[in-house]
Amino acid sequence: MADHKWAEVGHLQRRVRGSPDMRQAIRTRMKKSVSCSVARLKEALTGFFPVLLWLPKYKLKEYVWGDVMSGLIVGIILVPQAIAYCLLAGLEPIYGLYTSFYANIIYFLMGTSKHVSVGIFSLMSLMVGQVVDREVFLAGFDMGVYELECGKECYAISVAAALTFLAGVYQVLMALLRLGFVSVYLSAPMLDGFATGASVTILTVQAKYLLGLKIPRHQGCGTVIVTWINIFKAIHKTNFCDMITSTICIAVLVSGKELQDRFKDRLKIPLPTELVVVAVATLVSHFADLNGQYSSSISGAIPTGFIPPKVPSVELMPRVALDAIPLAVISFAFTVSLSEMFAKKNGYTVRPNQEMMAIGFCNIIPSFFHCFTTSAALAKTMVKDSTGCQTQVSSVVSAFVVLLILLVFAPFFYALQKCVLACIIIVSLRGALRKFCDVPRQWRINKVDCIVWMVTMSASALLSVELGLLVGVVFSMLCVVFQTQKPKVALMGQIQGSNHYEDIEEYNDLLTVPKVRIVRFQAPLYYANKDYFLTSLYKAVDLEPVIEISKMKKAEKKAKIELDFHTLILDCSSMPFIDTTGMVTLKGLVKDYGEVGVRVVLACCQPSVIDALKRGSFFGVADKDIHTLFFHTVHSAVLFAQDKAGDRDSEV
Repeated sequence: MADHKWAEVGHLQRRVRGSPDMRQAIRTRMKKSVSCSVARLKEALTGFFPVLLWLPKYKLKEYVWGDVMSGLIVGIILVPQAIAYCLLAGLEPIYGLYTSFYANIIYFLMGTSKHVSVGIFSLMSLMVGQVVDREVFLAGFDMGVYELECGKECYAISVAAALTFLAGVYQVLMALLRLGFVSVYLSAPMLDGFATGASVTILTVQAKYLLGLKIPRHQGCGTVIVTWINIFKAIHKTNFCDMITSTICIAVLVSGKELQDRFKDRLKIPLPTELVVVAVATLVSHFADLNGQYSSSISGAIPTGFIPPKVPSVELMPRVALDAIPLAVISFAFTVSLSEMFAKKNGYTVRPNQEMMAIGFCNIIPSFFHCFTTSAALAKTMVKDSTGCQTQVSSVVSAFVVLLILLVFAPFFYALQKCVLACIIIVSLRGALRKFCDVPRQWRINKVDCIVWMVTMSASALLSVELGLLVGVVFSMLCVVFQTQKPKVALMGQIQGSNHYEDIEEYNDLLTVPKVRIVRFQAPLYYANKDYFLTSLYKAVDLEPVIEISKMKKAEKKAKIELDFHTLILDCSSMPFIDTTGMVTLKGLVKDYGEVGVRVVLACCQPSVIDALKRGSFFGVADKDIHTLFFHTVHSAVLFAQDKAGDRDSEV
């Protein structure tokens, strides 16, 4: 609202600069814009905390059952995942529970989506874990760099908190500067490829837990390759207790997911497969003493209650400042896209800028309470949507479930095997890994999108997650540039019995217009593709004017030359803009073809193209030739060409 008012002020200043009355009006409006009042304070508060708008209107009888049920179900799913994803983040399980609790509460206050579930996400956990492991590794070699207040675990969460704080700051700054447009550079194929490549990395990182192997986590590029090499080198050290447990857990989890997918229309609530597996596995591990008898790796003690808040380490922030950028971008991209997707599905609107602000504070505030980076999660959001969620009250219910675990039940997870947590993580990757099966279909639909997916996936899996994101963004943008540099130039024909014209390569039985060539250039005409435009045009119409002029001069038959066509119509309907170089190219084209007796006219130009041509005097002084060079439809240009041809024949 404030931006709109300032725009009005600027507009008035430009129009009536120097008018005393208008200057007074401007001062009055400016004073009103920056003044503070109860109404403006209320507007600011409700804008920052959308809960103040919708919670007073909450329909208790209509909404409460769906919100409570979806909140309980998501909370039950969230608890084992929150503990499990800490393996990815290289942190103790308690911090995953803290993160889930605070993120749900803050998004309840600040979010505009009714269905998005914000919390721990496997991809975010992996990216945090890579930074945490790197910094812990470096600190181990040079302990004098920092004055460590506690051991390895404390240092690890300090790194994660500093990283999370910076990611949240970046997101809030993007919201304040309205930089949400950067998400347009994250195309769907690129994001899918990135998520799939990251899923391969996650699977690789967790594979050692399935076999009970103790191998170091690789630092830097090539994590997937190096980790699998280390796994095969140490395969003889496999812990058979962990391997058997992993096999059973994966079989149960996958079966539960398949049953859920097959009978989702009949089941009113999702099957709590993860919780059942965690409960049973914990009991078996405890009473069979799998850790003492078979050296099975377990989660260990999870304390109850909350740790006192602590300011994120300022000393660590310079080391993780660059790492926070991809975290911030991916986190807000997933959150905004999911909120818009489910808002559209359920018939309401969200405010993307406020969503960026909300997820930013879901990272800033929890970073003071020993939490790590969060974002919206697709799987849990889908569960909320399918179980009757009506508002973000469901997030409060989910937070209450996590709080119950934190205060009462956390110690009961002491004997839970780490391989069980790894199984939960790996099975949750089914959706992303299934994207490999869609590659042939995607190739048939759109080859460029498929190549973007494969390049991004390969870079994310074989190099690193951060480099994969960078490679995916750059490569997808290069593909767009390449497509505009070498677009299709179509020779067109008339659809029988109509006034419409289409590509003769795409449609059969099209009629060619005698002595007229119709060409459509399916891209903007600018400096990077002007040469390709001319070359493709000459090839399509089979006439290059410079060569034809040279032939005419050699044969000295300029007046008697006979061409296959007398009019060239450029269909500009697929040309969104034209720059100065493109306009000069068009002028040269008209001139060159005019010298061999071919008239060039334009049809179906976009308003932006017409304005650019007018500014460049393409239609002559005061646009005197516009009625002979431009037509609103291809058919009107064809009729004009035929009329001119008739006039020429009658003169002969």
